[in-house]
Amino acid sequence: MVAMTTGDSRLFSIGDLAERTGLRVRTIRFYSDRGVLPPTDRSPSGYRRYDFDSLARLELVRTLRELGIDLPTIQQVLERERTVTEVAAAHAEALDVQIRSLRIRRAVLRMVARRGSRPEELQLVHRLAELSDLDRRRLIMDFIDEAFGDLDANPELVELLRSAMPEMPAEPAPEQLEGWIELAELVGRVDFRAAVRRAAQHQAQERAAGDRTGLHHDLTVFVRHTIEQAIADGVDPASAAAKPVLDVLITQYCETFDEADTPEYRARVARRVEVGSDALLERYWHLLAVVNGNEPPPSLAPVFTWFLTALRATGPRTPLS
Repeated sequence: MVAMTTGDSRLFSIGDLAERTGLRVRTIRFYSDRGVLPPTDRSPSGYRRYDFDSLARLELVRTLRELGIDLPTIQQVLERERTVTEVAAAHAEALDVQIRSLRIRRAVLRMVARRGSRPEELQLVHRLAELSDLDRRRLIMDFIDEAFGDLDANPELVELLRSAMPEMPAEPAPEQLEGWIELAELVGRVDFRAAVRRAAQHQAQERAAGDRTGLHHDLTVFVRHTIEQAIADGVDPASAAAKPVLDVLITQYCETFDEADTPEYRARVARRVEVGSDALLERYWHLLAVVNGNEPPPSLAPVFTWFLTALRATGPRTPLS
C-alpha cells in the first residue's frame, strides 16, 4: 500500500499501519473504533488515514496491551489522565498477585496429582490454598478466640498463639502447602478444638487457684533432657528405677511453682502433663513450623508418655529421713 501525503505530512492507511507494526488490520480498526486510535484525516472516499503521531501512539498501545493493560487504562494514559509510571507501578503490583496465585495453583495441582485426591477434596484444597494472608490469619484468630476468648488462661500462651501465624511464602514448597492444608483442616476439627478448649480451661482453673506464672521454657527443657536420658538408659517408667528420676522432676516442678511435694500435687502435675500432651496440640505446632519454613520442634510424645506412666506407677515420694 502507498501512503498518502497532505502537504508535508505523510498519512497512512490502516493497511500501512498493519505492515509497519505487525498488528492485524482488524485489531487496528478495533482500536480506532474504540477511540484509542482516532484517525488524523479521511481520504476522499472516506477511508481513515493516520499520521506519524498516530503510528507512535499505536506502538505505545501495542506495548501496553502486550503488558496486559486494559484499553480503558491505556486511554487514560493517552489522554494524560494517568502517567505511564503510575500505570506501570499499579500493573506490576497486580501481576505480583497473579503470579503468586498461579504459583499456588501449580503447587495445588502437583499436590493433588501426588495424593490422588477426590474431586471434593480438590475443591477444598484449592479454596484453602487460595486464601489470602489476611484470611489465613483470620482463620487462626477465630479458632484462638473461640478457645480462649472467655477464659482467664495463661496470657503468655495466648499471646504466643496470636503471634505465631502461618506465613505462606510467595512460592510455597509442596510440603508447606500440604502443611497449610492440614493445619486449616485441623483447626476446624471438633476434637482438636475440644482439646485446646480443655487446655484453656485447665489453665484458667490453675490461675484461679493462684498460679500466675507464665510460660516455663526452662522447665520444659529440663524435663525433656532428664526423661530422654532416662529413656536412653533404658529406665522403665513403671519400675522402681524410675522413682529417683521422677523425684528429681517433681522437685523441679515444686521449685518452679512454689509448691510442696504431696500426693495431691503430683496428681495435679499428672493432670497438667496429660492436658498438655495431646497429640493434636503437638501436631498444630509441627504444621505451623512447616508452613513457615522452620524446623519443626522435636516431638515430646515419648517424654510425656514416660512421665505420665511414671507418675501413675510409682506413687508419692518417700520422705527423706
